[in-house]
Amino acid sequence: MRPNGVARPLDFGRRTMVQYRSGRPEADHWSMGPARERSFRWVVVGPVLQFTLLGLFAVVVVGVATAVASRRVGEREAITDARTTTLVKAQSAVEPVVVDGLVSGDPGALARVDGVVRTQVLEPSLVRVKIWSRDGTVVYSDEPRLIGQRFRLGDEELAALDRGEMVADVSDLAAPENRYERAWKKLLEVYLPVRTPTGQRLLFEAYFRYDSVAAAGGRVWRSFAPISLTALAVLELLQIPLAWSLARRLRQRQREREGLLREALEASARERRRIATDIHDGVVQDLAGVAYALAGAARQPATPARAAQVFGESSAVVSTSLAGLRSLLVEIYPPDLAEEGLASAVAGLLSTAARRGITTCLDDAGLRRELPPTVAALLYRVAQEAVRNVVTHAQAGRLDVRLSADASVACVEIVDDGIGFDPALAEARAAAGHLGLRGLTGLVTDAGGRIHVDSAEGRGTSVRVEVPCR
Repeated sequence: MRPNGVARPLDFGRRTMVQYRSGRPEADHWSMGPARERSFRWVVVGPVLQFTLLGLFAVVVVGVATAVASRRVGEREAITDARTTTLVKAQSAVEPVVVDGLVSGDPGALARVDGVVRTQVLEPSLVRVKIWSRDGTVVYSDEPRLIGQRFRLGDEELAALDRGEMVADVSDLAAPENRYERAWKKLLEVYLPVRTPTGQRLLFEAYFRYDSVAAAGGRVWRSFAPISLTALAVLELLQIPLAWSLARRLRQRQREREGLLREALEASARERRRIATDIHDGVVQDLAGVAYALAGAARQPATPARAAQVFGESSAVVSTSLAGLRSLLVEIYPPDLAEEGLASAVAGLLSTAARRGITTCLDDAGLRRELPPTVAALLYRVAQEAVRNVVTHAQAGRLDVRLSADASVACVEIVDDGIGFDPALAEARAAAGHLGLRGLTGLVTDAGGRIHVDSAEGRGTSVRVEVPCR
């Protein structure tokens, strides 16, 4: 016992919890102060900013990938065009004027081929033409210095000549036969066989500027870029509001979790204070009286009648204390509702009120079915909180509890004739954190039920809860 008569367990209330959490009594760690509000704002802004940056990064990556893919597509298309152009010009323009005298160096044959090449073949993108014999001799070129020179043909050129295939590849400008094309930096060469009137095969080779191929890729990219980048940008702009909405929902859920945690901590603190008060004002005081009585009887000689009286009174007090402890255990650890049933469990709650001198009545005649475990647990929790309020605050002389359940709805109604309360004041207390029965409203609502509290100062209180039986 402390000097003021209050047991030490009562010290472990809200103040001590606040000191443990925040380090100073006047501060509540769970309050929504400026720092935590800024933290909550960052919960919204931070993820949205990250989402936006990642979205922009994705736009850049997709844009670059689209550019690379478009250029490659364009280059493939340009190479295909070069192959087509070479095939058409070789077969329609050059091959008709190629004669056997071209191989032997006949000036007339060279002049006819040269006239066709310069007027019908060469163009800004097609800058060089060579015609080869099988032994690697350049029998014609628009670069006269190459005519009559011999170079080694590669395996691909020989295969194309023998099989009648057309091949396109990037020119090796470091090779000796390409020394006069090095000024163009990079060329695409396309070669295929042509025939003389006697059936002799020669290799026709056309050189295209590679920058025209790259330019074709750029044109394809520029064609796709506005559509693809605009679509990505629009998608990003549409997703940012969605991300903002999701972040705001996350912020709200965090606030709700903070509130639920705060309510749980405060409920735990209230419960510990109530248990400590009940034990101190009930069992502790009664057992202390028994101890003093037995100690006094042990120190002073007593007649058998007096000893029997002391032992009888002590036994009655101990029995009452044990009953109180059992009731307290029921409140601390609810009974197995599936085994004992809701009516039996609520009867145990009413025994606490009965020991306080309150007349109690339990009416379970309307309980016509077995309740689902979750529904029974919720109704028991409501009845427990309501009975506790009656015992603690109502100053009631009578307490009635009615249980009912049909095929669709289960109901518990708790009615007392106590002093009642002003609902407006109850709302204020709930806003200040004194939740009590109000704290169960969310659980009832989440279960699809409804709770109705009717009270006024001087005329008692009625609490009715209905929950669907599903």
